Amino acid sequence: MTSQPNSTAARDIAYHMHSQTNLRAHETRGPLVMARGDGVHVIDDAGNRYLEGMSGLWCTALGFSERRLAEAAARQLDRLPYYHTFYGRSAEITVDLAETLVGLAPVPMSKAFFVTSGSEANETMIKLAWYYHAARGKPGKYKVIARARAFHGITIVAGSLTGLPVLHRDFRLPLPGFLHARCPHAYREAAPDETLEAFADRLAAELDATIQAEGPDTVAAFIAEPVQGAGGIVVPPASYFPKIQEVLRRHDVLALADEVICGFGRTGRWFGSETLGYRPAMMSMGKALTAGYLPMAAVLIDEDVYRTVADNSARIGVFGHGFTHSGNPTCAAVALEAIAIYREGELVPRAARLGMLLHDRLAGLRDHPLVGEVRGIGLLVGVELVADKATRRAFDPALRVGAYADDRALAHGLVVRALGNTLALCPPLVIEEQHVDQIVERLTRAIDDTEAWVEREGLRQAPPAA
Repeated sequence: MTSQPNSTAARDIAYHMHSQTNLRAHETRGPLVMARGDGVHVIDDAGNRYLEGMSGLWCTALGFSERRLAEAAARQLDRLPYYHTFYGRSAEITVDLAETLVGLAPVPMSKAFFVTSGSEANETMIKLAWYYHAARGKPGKYKVIARARAFHGITIVAGSLTGLPVLHRDFRLPLPGFLHARCPHAYREAAPDETLEAFADRLAAELDATIQAEGPDTVAAFIAEPVQGAGGIVVPPASYFPKIQEVLRRHDVLALADEVICGFGRTGRWFGSETLGYRPAMMSMGKALTAGYLPMAAVLIDEDVYRTVADNSARIGVFGHGFTHSGNPTCAAVALEAIAIYREGELVPRAARLGMLLHDRLAGLRDHPLVGEVRGIGLLVGVELVADKATRRAFDPALRVGAYADDRALAHGLVVRALGNTLALCPPLVIEEQHVDQIVERLTRAIDDTEAWVEREGLRQAPPAA
């Protein structure tokens, strides 16, 4: 650690505990401190400029210097900076946003419920599912099925939905009643010579068998990201969701969509559910809802669920759920302005067009000796690094090959995210064609550097037989 005493980096180590970080390693290495944003770029406190290929944490869809969002927040702060939604209270701007979101939904929805994070949104959907089934006289329907490698958040319930064991270890997660189906990643999970259609059939059959084994009268809901983000940018086969949904209908299991990453144009349509053919009863959203400028998320709820929940609240006397900042008017103002910008700039079809360009220009990496698969949809891309292309053998996670490539990308002025051995890209929707070229060039250089390091260190060697 070379930072000067009382520098930002030194004070960060002294006072700041980080999310999803090796805390002891951080004490030695220190933080990368960003000082300001400029369009699709961020600049660190040493003046280094990076093309932000991950939109921060999947969220800054409009880049880092959109004045209209700052001005929308300032106007609302002057008018009504805060109000709550408890006891039937509301704010005009919050109502405007609820109406707008219900109108944007890819399937008929009835109401919007506001929270401050994707974790809270997914937690809310599970509580609503439990409440819904209890109101129908089926309180024993409480189990929830998510998927391996899913990320749905990090609170107690959302963390139980998440299918990444490293985020469970020593937190006593997942809670009982939370199950995980197979990840729909054909490259890793399909049998040799199994077609995508047959793979989707098998996944649907496995889900059906799980529900049957648990007892359909005990299973409340199934939750899925249309495209799995933190699990490695996993796009399911085209027929996956229709087949899964038929199983859910047969067993009276609610279909829930986590649109926190996929929503607001990321996949080339307003919502990933539309892109992938999923028709949920509830859907969560966040991140790009405000383009990451303020913390806000939401749940959209269909009429059947809402009506049942509302009737039960009348029997009990109150709907006993909510948060201090649910429907915060300043956040709502920024969200509405972000949606206006998405519409006026036609950024959703633009994401589809630039996404096709990005995938086309990354196609050459498929021949790279270190690359096993390039996958994704729209402006979501995953590049998986492998030890052996022919057998698809993965690098041992302990070797941190993905992390090395991540560091090399930074050295070349590009922010990516290493998800194990997969390098993820999720650039702002406002990138230009020149930025696509820069992303491809810088990522290729980073992977070339990593290939040289792998060869130098002999990291391709197969592990000894057990």
